Amino acid sequence: MKAFILLALFAVAYRNHHEGVGGYECRKNSVPYQVSLKSLYHFCGGALISSTWVVSAAHCYRNHMVIQVRLGEHNVAVNEGSEQFIDPAKVILHPGYTTYNQDDDIMLIKLSKPARLNDVVRTVSLPTSCAVAGTKCLISGWGNLSVIGRRGSSNIYMCLDASILSDSSCRSSYPEEITSNMSCAGLLNGGKDSCLDDMGGPVVCNGQLQGVMSYSYRCDELNKPGVYTKVCNYNSWIRSTMSSN
Repeated sequence: MKAFILLALFAVAYRNHHEGVGGYECRKNSVPYQVSLKSLYHFCGGALISSTWVVSAAHCYRNHMVIQVRLGEHNVAVNEGSEQFIDPAKVILHPGYTTYNQDDDIMLIKLSKPARLNDVVRTVSLPTSCAVAGTKCLISGWGNLSVIGRRGSSNIYMCLDASILSDSSCRSSYPEEITSNMSCAGLLNGGKDSCLDDMGGPVVCNGQLQGVMSYSYRCDELNKPGVYTKVCNYNSWIRSTMSSN
């Protein structure tokens, strides 16, 4: 019985812990392109790139999964009056995505109706070029505040300032795991990182969507920075998929 209780508590902690180790509470509605993907509860983030399309991570979706796209959120536990809840019309995973190595971890969600763009719901631009190492970026979402078991959770939307790391540092942190479609951001010595329910969420640098959160080992572990799908490599796929659907 004790083991069952501990397992249950661990599961709740995993589900409910929220954003970014070393982050801070975002000013309300200051990141209007951020979306929350909800099934029974918030489980992944995403970014609104047009009134009808959202970018997220392919690993967030499973076949026949019932999800809802939520825009204008700040506290996901309460209705604050600014939210828009829209069901997907289509969920399109990148055809090259594989769980074997997490390559091509990106997907598009077409909304069943256009989002109403206003002060709290806006789009973010696709990148015009890839971000170079050292570029300052904003990572956001409702993921863990800390490694599981070390701190309580929050339903409040959180932000994290982080820099793009060099390709060599990224590959050294994850030998034989990083492809040309991935990059790392954060600190190699830990303390600032995205986490758990941030997955699929945006990495925005200079007003452009440069990354989609793909994975992080233990959120702030030494030499294990967050890994992101490089959106700049998928501009053509994104645009062609949107135009053909």
